[in-house]
Parts: sequence; structure tokens; C-alpha cells
Amino acid sequence: QVQLVESGGGLVQAGGSLRLSCAASGRTFSISPMGWSRQAPGKEREFVASISQSSGYRYYADSVKGRFTISRDNAKNTVYLQMNSLESEDTAVYYCAGGRPGSAGYKSGIFDYWGQGTQVTVSS
Repeated sequence: QVQLVESGGGLVQAGGSLRLSCAASGRTFSISPMGWSRQAPGKEREFVASISQSSGYRYYADSVKGRFTISRDNAKNTVYLQMNSLESEDTAVYYCAGGRPGSAGYKSGIFDYWGQGTQVTVSS
């Protein structure tokens, strides 16, 4: 089994920054690409960012390009999401996700494993 646990969410003012972390445990060899999605109240879950195993490929939703940066530390089995210039529209529950080795769906937010989510609230 794979467990993904997010941390780092909270309340921040518009224009501020937050860094989310997601630690993987269990059968971590079953995870290759990783990423983040989010779900705002009353909306469907949407892709935010993803990163390949080697960090050589990174993908972002248009809405966060230039503001968010995804990174990972494979030695710690952890993926990060640095969020800068936050806007009220970024308010959502943020979910960490992981994909099996060889899966290509991560480029558009299709993953095999999901965390429980962490709340990010941006006040205007």
C-alpha cells in the first residue's frame, strides 16, 4: 500500500506564499511521477502541477504557471508545491497524488494514488 500525507496548508493573505509538502510511505517503489490537484468549493477537482521521477519534466496548469513551483526530494520520498502570489481563486483543498512507474497520465493529472488533502485558504 501507498500512503500520501500532505502538510503545510493554512490561511494566508492574497499575495502571500505557502509551501505544501507531501510525504509518501509504504510501497514507495510503486510511485514514480507525483503531482498536485485541487478542489474548490462547488467545483470539480482540477490538475495543478506534476513532476516526473527524475524531476526532468514538470507540468503546470495555466492558472498557476509562473506562480507555483513543484519539486521533489526522492531521498525523502517527498514532493513539494511552492505557491507564491496567492490569489483568492487559489482557495481549495489541495491533494497530493502519485502515479505508477511508466504511467504518462501524470502530465494531465491522472494518478493512481491520492492523499487526504490539505486546506488552503487565501483571504482577499
